[in-house]
Amino acid sequence: MSQKNTEMMQRDLEVIWHPCTQMKDHETLPLVPVKSGKGVYLYDFEGNKYIDAVSSWWVNLFGHANAHINNKIKAQLDTLEHVLLAGFTHEPAIDLAHKLVAITPEELRKVFYVDNGSSAVEAALKMSYHYHLNLGKSKALFLSLSNSYHGETIGALSVGDVSLYKETYAPLLIANMQVPVPEDQTINAANDALVSLEETLKEKGEEIAAFILEPLIQGAGGMHMYHPAYLEGARKLTKKYDVHLIADEIMTGFGRTGKMFACDYAGISPDFMTLSKGLTGGYLPLSVVMTSDDVYTAFYCDYNEHKAFLHSHSYTGNPLACAAALATLEIFEQNDILGENEKKSHYILENLEKFSDLPNVKEIRQQGMVTAIELEGYEASERIGLKIYEYALTQGVLLRPLGSIIYFMPPYIITYEEIDKMIAVAYEGIRKIAK
Repeated sequence: MSQKNTEMMQRDLEVIWHPCTQMKDHETLPLVPVKSGKGVYLYDFEGNKYIDAVSSWWVNLFGHANAHINNKIKAQLDTLEHVLLAGFTHEPAIDLAHKLVAITPEELRKVFYVDNGSSAVEAALKMSYHYHLNLGKSKALFLSLSNSYHGETIGALSVGDVSLYKETYAPLLIANMQVPVPEDQTINAANDALVSLEETLKEKGEEIAAFILEPLIQGAGGMHMYHPAYLEGARKLTKKYDVHLIADEIMTGFGRTGKMFACDYAGISPDFMTLSKGLTGGYLPLSVVMTSDDVYTAFYCDYNEHKAFLHSHSYTGNPLACAAALATLEIFEQNDILGENEKKSHYILENLEKFSDLPNVKEIRQQGMVTAIELEGYEASERIGLKIYEYALTQGVLLRPLGSIIYFMPPYIITYEEIDKMIAVAYEGIRKIAK
């Protein structure tokens, strides 16, 4: 490592506690100090470049230092950097809300601004519970899918089902239960899981406020994928048993699954939709809870009725973040992003056929611009994903596997040549290291 890289790493480790990291690992695993980013590449202080194959934790849609988004944020910076959204408003928040209402499922007519994905889930859970309370019903139980992940604040953690994140904090969690996620991407698996869902709703529906799910792809749950028929069936059943449906599209939204939103595959309108990550193109923290006029109306009252939804964050609806989001949506409007993504996703899948010949590859699955390669034959203690991550960095690709799941979730601007390199590095990593 160069003197500058080494200095940066040492100064970092003196003071920063990194997320989702066992810090002791960095006694032997070097940090990568990033100096700059451009397009799909991140650059360190030695001049090395890395293809950002995971979109910097699934947020970056149109590349680092995107000129269009940069210019919109710079223009906003000279006008208004922030103002409270209680009793005040501003043009970027208004324009963005109108655009989101126009492109999300038709029953979602109101926008509640928050500032990160977990907080959006928290707000949706509270809204659902409070809605039922305002109608004179006590429904304090939440339902989610097995293997699900919805964030790491207490409420969001409660409705997840990845033990790695949840187990330690079990005594702190709110009332929740899980139903089986469909086993695979077949329609038969979806139908089997719907039977279990109805059994649970029939038995506990009067206690359940909402059913929350990640549509089509369970991100932190190993990129597990299932058929859109499950979404369609879940929407029908939740309506039948007076239970809200919360679609957590924080990762799946804004074209990642192949359509603008994963719910579009089933043609459904949930009661709540949470959005974040790609909303600002990967630039700034921002999230929203989309909901219906029905939900909104249940809170509309004279102040002394105590029905108002009193939930706030200091940076709610930040103008700079809203400007980044508006710029991101403009790129969708001005280009056939979904059409180009479809071509790239087909190209990626076609070029993964050779992976099937590797003895340690269990399954390859894809949904839009998310592709997962599941390895088999390894104990968790072997940390095979970490070994592949280290190898890929030496070859100029940033992969961040989920355990033994190697996945690609690159920015949409990735070229076919860059796709070739990303795939070649993953293949060699699996072939050489994952033995």
